[in-house]
Amino acid sequence: MRNTLIAVLLALSAAGASAQDGIPPQQVAAAKGAPASAPDFRAHVLTREELDKLLARPQDLLVIDVRRPDELSKIGGLPVYLSIQLNELEKSLAWIPKGRSIITVSNHAKRAGRAADLLASKGFKVAGAVGVQTYEEAGGTLTKVSPPPPRTGNASPNG
Repeated sequence: MRNTLIAVLLALSAAGASAQDGIPPQQVAAAKGAPASAPDFRAHVLTREELDKLLARPQDLLVIDVRRPDELSKIGGLPVYLSIQLNELEKSLAWIPKGRSIITVSNHAKRAGRAADLLASKGFKVAGAVGVQTYEEAGGTLTKVSPPPPRTGNASPNG
């Protein structure tokens, strides 16, 4: 009984620490040998190699990043993308071209997976979803873009 109580307390302590560190519970479970919960999307999550191969043919590709602008500037992303936050994606379908393979992007592919599922359900050709932080951890290179400084009050209205 005492050993069981100690094991439960250690597990709770580790779970609490991982939550504070921002590590998703699925990764904590996988690291401990427990089965990770299934993702809430069906889209294929691209590996670094698969993404690099697709990025080598940019003329056939459309990258849609569904993250917030602050995430893009803080974490970085791919060099060329269309920025549409996930909650705006369905309203934007009319002007997304259907003739290209689409890659959806978020930090760890969860939002990207949901975006990919939505696009596929509407007839778009989706190559897969990718998490840029996962991509970078696997050796991929992200582009960092700094937002421009705020305009000063002396700027002319024409320019």
